[in-house]
Amino acid sequence: MSVNPGPASRPSPAVLTDFDDTAAAQNVAELLLHRFGHPSWTEVRDRFRAGELSLKQYQEIAFLRMDARKDAMQAYVRENACFRPYFDDLWQFCQGNDFPMCIISQGLDFYIQALLDASGHSDVPVYAVVTQFDDNGRVQGYRYDFPYPDAPELGNSKALIVRRFREQGRHVFYMGDGRSDFEAGEVADTVFAHRQMAAMCEEAGIPFTVFTDFGPVLDAVREYARGRG
Repeated sequence: MSVNPGPASRPSPAVLTDFDDTAAAQNVAELLLHRFGHPSWTEVRDRFRAGELSLKQYQEIAFLRMDARKDAMQAYVRENACFRPYFDDLWQFCQGNDFPMCIISQGLDFYIQALLDASGHSDVPVYAVVTQFDDNGRVQGYRYDFPYPDAPELGNSKALIVRRFREQGRHVFYMGDGRSDFEAGEVADTVFAHRQMAAMCEEAGIPFTVFTDFGPVLDAVREYARGRG
């Protein structure tokens, strides 16, 4: 159902969400690593959590050691992952009002797309790490499309995408849960956060609403679009 977008001078919304543990109820990357990963992947994760490895390095080590085909991993995602409640309602509302909504993730595109396809949301735009597969369907490498200008080893910059939408004159609603989301939260207009991102926002004095599912997000976007947000 469309709404009156409010005064013409009011920026129209853009809704950007992280994927693992945010749009998806599960950490889908870890779901796959638990099922298909080399036993050493948890040690690699611990090194990442301790700050010894960047997320980019963690992904490259853990997933390149995986002995699984793309089709098997995507099937596992379709069977074991799901979106949080009201994701579809928010997508339909944004579509009906011509508001951009997309997923921004430092995760891998193939498992994000698997869940989107399974839930009937294949058209949701995705900014993520592009995974390259060999002829046997096994992970061969990655392409990071949105690097930090001065630190490409960090992988994809979520803040860069937020800034792009703001430069288009959009009021950005952002949802996230982790360290990589905090930089996006620093430049977004309205922030929904949980887990580590919420703690970091609180410490930094960045206003946020606790994220549980997309119901409150839908309410906030609707109210903003009506000019009362």
